[in-house]
Amino acid sequence: MGTQEVETSFFDFTVTNIRGQEVSMNEFKGKVIMVVNTASLCGFTKQYTDLQQLYDTYHEDGLVILGFPANNFGNQEPGSDEEILEFCEMNFNISFPMFSKVDVVGPQQHPLFTFLTETENRDFTGGINWNFEKFLLDRSGVLQHRFRTRDNPLSDSVQNAVKNLLQ
Repeated sequence: MGTQEVETSFFDFTVTNIRGQEVSMNEFKGKVIMVVNTASLCGFTKQYTDLQQLYDTYHEDGLVILGFPANNFGNQEPGSDEEILEFCEMNFNISFPMFSKVDVVGPQQHPLFTFLTETENRDFTGGINWNFEKFLLDRSGVLQHRFRTRDNPLSDSVQNAVKNLLQ
């Protein structure tokens, strides 16, 4: 991590997955990518079910969902990576990639989330307000849409945006 390179593309980032392995976002080139900041004890945690259904529906067409647990809102993700993984697998049968817990706001904000929150897109820029915000990138890694927490993954607006990018 001693390099001073500036990430100018989503694919320039390398992050640690929930099992402790380094993963280059370059691995997801050519896919439609949804990045979601997640939490296990949130009123919106049931969105895991909907995210998994969205993933199951569109994965073969090229959608990948990347879950990033964060404990930035209401102390709703206090567990370790191992506890989070077990919770997601036991309660929601999550099969999309999950990553190590990160900060998505504040002074320790992960650089990937600094990049995502500052990147121009059709919807809005700026900070994340709560758990389960969604960032939707096209197959070239360009941020196209952002959805707030209340935008359910199975809503028409989210599914239509996914379908349009998969075409």
